[in-house]
This record gives sequence, structure tokens and C-alpha cells, in this order.
Amino acid sequence: MTAPDTYRITVVCLGNICRSPIAEAVLRDRLARAGLSERVHVDSAGTGDWHLGQGADPRTLTVLDDHGYAHDHVARQIAPHWMDGIDLLLAMDEANYRDLQDMLPMDDSGPELRMFRSFDPELTGVREPSDALAVPDPYFGGPDGFVDVLHMIEKAADGIVDDLLAERLSS
Repeated sequence: MTAPDTYRITVVCLGNICRSPIAEAVLRDRLARAGLSERVHVDSAGTGDWHLGQGADPRTLTVLDDHGYAHDHVARQIAPHWMDGIDLLLAMDEANYRDLQDMLPMDDSGPELRMFRSFDPELTGVREPSDALAVPDPYFGGPDGFVDVLHMIEKAADGIVDDLLAERLSS
């Protein structure tokens, strides 16, 4: 249960077993380091239902363990009724972005939708949605793809925390 004034972030990929669980774990770590754990709640979900109720992919768990990230994950599927409780919705790729756009309320009362890597300082100025901002799905590849994804996510997560401190939580 989160406090009513808690800022809520939901990270979304396709199946919620690879990219978004990595992003959730890294972002939680970065928020804790910044002293924001009590002010910001992070969770994740997928747009698809293939892995509902399952844990993260074993390669996801390995890369998180190997890099010292805590994790506790069960795959979930995002739905339109979630939008009331989210402040910032972070998509991992263009397809996820478009799927999430379709779930947003027509009256613009829903969360802000962004691509996760739009917060990477090296990608400032790339318009969203863009393939240049995608975190590639490592599911059909080997372990190296999961490490590459982790490093992309780490850079963007640092940018998200900086943005939260400078813009969203400054009041």
C-alpha cells in the first residue's frame, strides 16, 4: 500500500519478464540511493498476457543478481483501469508506447507517457516515440543481450532520478 501523495511509476514492456523487471529493480535501487524510496513507488507490467503469474526470465534474474540488484517479481498485465493510479508510465519500445497510448483516457487525465530511454542524457532531444529510444527485447537472444539491456536501463534510470529531483518532486 502506498501513501496518497506517493509518486507512482509503472515500467512496461511486452511480457513483463525481461526488460521491465530489470528496469523496476534498477530504478528502485537508484531511488533508494537518492533517498526517494518513501516518495516514489515503482512497479512494472507487460502489455501481453503470456507470462501472467510467472517469475522473471532466469536470464533477467542472473543479470540482476550478478550486478547486485534486489528483485522480487511476478509478471502482470497492464490494463486501462490502472491509469488512475499512475503518474509516469514508461514504455520500453515503440510498440509498447502505442499500446499504452491506446489505454490512456481520452480526456488527458491519465499518466504522463514516456519512453524509458528518453531520460538517458545521451539521447536528449530524440522525439518520442522513436526506435532510437527503444530498449531492445533480449528474450530471443543470449545472456549478453540482458547485460546490454541492463546498461541501457542504468543510464536512463539515473536520468529519471535526476528528473524526479529537479522537476517532479521539487515542490
